[in-house]
Amino acid sequence: MTSNKHKAKYRLLALSVACALGLPLAAHAAPSGKQQAAHATREQQLEQRVNQLEQELAELKAMIQEQKQATAQASQTAQAAQATAEAAQTRVAAAPAEPAKPAFTTAPGMSVALHGFVSASAFGQDKSFTFGNGQNAEYPVPGSKGSLSGFDVRNTRFWLDFSGAKFAGDWGGGGRIEMDFFGGFNGTGAYSRQQPTPRLRQAYMDLTNPTTGSTVRIGQQWDLMFPLDNVPVSLAHIAFPLGFAAGFVGWRFPGVVWMQELNHGSDGAKWRLDLGAFDGSWNGPNGATNNTNWLTGGNAGFRPQVEARLRVQDKTWLAYLVAHYSEIDLKGVDGSAPTPVKDKVKSVGYEVGGKWKPGPWLLQGLVYTGKGLGEIFGDLSQFGDIKETGGFVQAGYSFTPNWSLNAFYAISKPDKDDVVDWLGNGASGLLKNRQAALSLQYAAGAYELGLEWMYDKLDSTSDGVTRRTTKGNQVSLSGLYKF
Repeated sequence: MTSNKHKAKYRLLALSVACALGLPLAAHAAPSGKQQAAHATREQQLEQRVNQLEQELAELKAMIQEQKQATAQASQTAQAAQATAEAAQTRVAAAPAEPAKPAFTTAPGMSVALHGFVSASAFGQDKSFTFGNGQNAEYPVPGSKGSLSGFDVRNTRFWLDFSGAKFAGDWGGGGRIEMDFFGGFNGTGAYSRQQPTPRLRQAYMDLTNPTTGSTVRIGQQWDLMFPLDNVPVSLAHIAFPLGFAAGFVGWRFPGVVWMQELNHGSDGAKWRLDLGAFDGSWNGPNGATNNTNWLTGGNAGFRPQVEARLRVQDKTWLAYLVAHYSEIDLKGVDGSAPTPVKDKVKSVGYEVGGKWKPGPWLLQGLVYTGKGLGEIFGDLSQFGDIKETGGFVQAGYSFTPNWSLNAFYAISKPDKDDVVDWLGNGASGLLKNRQAALSLQYAAGAYELGLEWMYDKLDSTSDGVTRRTTKGNQVSLSGLYKF
């Protein structure tokens, strides 16, 4: 804007000079008296105009000088700013680099996801329970007395899922490592109960072919008899679910499973066949300590547990059929252990189960039968050639997206004569168990709260003749946070 103003004044000055130069020419052209008077008047006007122009020229010079000073000052300021920036840049370059922040990384091309939940239960019960009290209570210890209460957080669990690994051709996959805190307590002292020990639950790798719908799972995982698709709903009993060893069977073993989609790529219900071979298992012989070093009857010779499962699933339902078989050599690995009942046991099991979710309802359950199922938590965790039948059913209803009510019932019934035959040789005298539970749950986002009552009734014998019934109750208030 200042430059435009200066240009306008320059043009005005040039016009004024031109006019001043033209006035004398006009005066010489008219020498008459009147013209002389007019000429004098014009000279006077010209003199006044020249004085005015001189004044404006002086002002213009002053403005130009002021502009020069401002330009010089701006140049000095810019130079100073540039010098300051260069000095700062020099200091930054000379300063030591900050260490890089640590990052969670894995093999190139793979991704890792951390998941799990934090679980806490406040409980009260009127008997001591088998497997433990609190969150791993299943059925009462025969003849136990006295009530107790406490808080339990051992259900808390976390796992890492790995995906994106490449193998060969169309094969790729990933894996999982999963842990919770039911590994026992850190010692036996006064403060051990507040320091539960982590335990490995699952650790397996997957090889998957999406072209053929095939998956091979290698490592520690659930066997096929465990109802992983329809575990009973509970916030207090998660790692040791309602009815576990008292209405359904199964356990985690190292092994290998082939899962094959039978109608891969088609619409409608999805059919899958699973075939598995797992580590052998039994309670002895040769003493319980040898169970930690593969010296049990379930590992004598090359006799893995083998299982098969046919599974079908649609949008709102699923169903499955499972078969289990293994052989146990009760003479042990060295063939010298005493066998008071028989030398060998064949473990055989069959199971049918499913789940259905029509609208707000949840209906699920299973039935199973077999013998020698102690190695997969059957026969009420008794070991021997013991026949058994059992199952569970659960019905749930969601009143709102947040509130739901669940009712549960399970039964496990080993053959009484078989239990008596094996009493003291793997059987502890447990004859029949009935378990019922009722829970009210509230879920919102990643949080769940639940109030649960569990009731259990156990028939047992200690000598094969007398019968005893032990009843136990547990009430719990639980919270769960999933991540």
